[in-house]
Amino acid sequence: MKRNEEPLHPEKTGVWCGMSRRRIIGPIFFDATVTTAAYMEIFNAFVNQLDDEELPIGYFQQDVATSHTSHASVAEIQSFIGDRVISKGLWPPRSPDLTPPDYFLWGYLKGRVYRNKPRTVDALKANITKEIQTVTADVLARTF
Repeated sequence: MKRNEEPLHPEKTGVWCGMSRRRIIGPIFFDATVTTAAYMEIFNAFVNQLDDEELPIGYFQQDVATSHTSHASVAEIQSFIGDRVISKGLWPPRSPDLTPPDYFLWGYLKGRVYRNKPRTVDALKANITKEIQTVTADVLARTF
């Protein structure tokens, strides 16, 4: 590519995290559109990061995106989480009590992640990972 040319579409990545009062699970990065298959890859990466204590007692909350609520997704999620799924029709949408990643985590991280103006997707991923690791248990407890 010539020096003056810019790509038609900017580079981008998606990031998924789980939160509890104790810790942040993730980040899990993805580059593709989140289809049911892609979402199941993200979910399985999440489950693989849970410890033996978390899996039998934790709740799993998700929004109502089609890939999250497809029959295949719901069946897979319930095979691991059982009836501890907060999803479509079970809770008021966008409740700040139920969505700390939306109402706290992304806002908290945004300024920190972009502080050094990452120029590549890899630098952005590294910043996200580093800043997530700095979130303390005390901050998580106060958030919840």
